[in-house]
Amino acid sequence: MKRSIISLYMFFWALFPAFSQSVSWNKTYQDYFDNYKDVAIGQMNQYGIPASITLAQGVLESGAGRSELARKSNNHFGIKCNNGWSGSRVYHDDDERGECFRAYDNPLDSYIDHSLFLKNSQRYSRLFQLKMTDYKGWAKGLKACGYATSPTYATRLIEIIELYGLDKYDKGGGGIFVSPSSKSHQPFAEVAQHQVIPYNDNFYVIGKQGDTFQLIGNDVHVDYRRLAKFNERDKDDPIEEGERIWLKKKRRHAPKEYKGYVYRVVAGDSMYGIAQRFGIRLKNLYKMNDLSPDYIIQVGDPLRLR
Repeated sequence: MKRSIISLYMFFWALFPAFSQSVSWNKTYQDYFDNYKDVAIGQMNQYGIPASITLAQGVLESGAGRSELARKSNNHFGIKCNNGWSGSRVYHDDDERGECFRAYDNPLDSYIDHSLFLKNSQRYSRLFQLKMTDYKGWAKGLKACGYATSPTYATRLIEIIELYGLDKYDKGGGGIFVSPSSKSHQPFAEVAQHQVIPYNDNFYVIGKQGDTFQLIGNDVHVDYRRLAKFNERDKDDPIEEGERIWLKKKRRHAPKEYKGYVYRVVAGDSMYGIAQRFGIRLKNLYKMNDLSPDYIIQVGDPLRLR
């Protein structure tokens, strides 16, 4: 029994180094950085916040995306409902019980709001006078300006950055450029024409009026012929305003949370439209529902998505 308790303790010690006295490398953190580095670089190029700082804060505040606040509300930076927040919200115990935190549709919106939260606040204005490569100054400045109450907050950020070599991302270039969602932010000038949204281990953009695969491909740096193939379309097909265009090959099924879920067909649905909405390959949607490709769906038909 004692050995089991010790093993469990060592597991959580390795998984969440923010709670230990010194940071130790672990794959969970590395996977998080690999997943969000392009978003952090894009935000740095757009708003002037070092990518290393954004990534270190994100992994520390969200437990590498595994905290309850991150999993259920996509809040990766622990930002609370202050400063006139009018978006979605959840209540979570922190320094006090039942505190109000911001909630987002996806992690990307959390990254955007983190940038705007720092950029638009007079409290953090002096940080933007620091050099982009001065991650130590940024880490100490965030603590001094009151971002977190932990006395070791700056030390933890610096240790994470140095252990994982995150400062290499502070040199700029590349990244995913996105503009704020009109749902929850006052929009800044867009750097890219399309907001890149992560979903189902993939990314998509929303088609705009006049879009083509070539226009979107040029914007997101994906060959337009491959882009059309990812979406099971011809490269010259027109794109309707509001439809999802996937930037990588679609998955075989919907995300895990749709296990056991039954989708009911509504008026205006098509098998292709449903496949696009959930990022599923069309042939797999037919296959998992034992339907032939020439079957015409009817309103009320039950469809498995996973």
